[in-house]
Amino acid sequence: MKYMLLIYAGSADAEGCEPQDWMDYEKAMRDAGVLVGGHSLADLTTATTVRVDQAGERNVTDGPFAETREVLGGYDVIDVPNLDVALDWAARCPGARGGGSVVVRPIADFGDFAG
Repeated sequence: MKYMLLIYAGSADAEGCEPQDWMDYEKAMRDAGVLVGGHSLADLTTATTVRVDQAGERNVTDGPFAETREVLGGYDVIDVPNLDVALDWAARCPGARGGGSVVVRPIADFGDFAG
């Protein structure tokens, strides 16, 4: 089953995380054969938010303007047997340290609905 690990941190350099920690984590996932893909996101200041009102008009603003200390810094998609294994990988993520968090979400499979 595929899971997305959404990595939230206070900054790109979360407390206690070195670049090598991230490289080691990615290598461990690759070596285990569970990594489907993933990316780090550019700085939050590069974000643009799009909203569409009831009339269908597009409203574009700079930034996400979220009222939170944590920001989405990146994601990984893994393919593992079950949620417990996904949670184990999330706990190993450097982003889960130093006040960060990793949200684990199953990837929806709409294959049954494909026509």
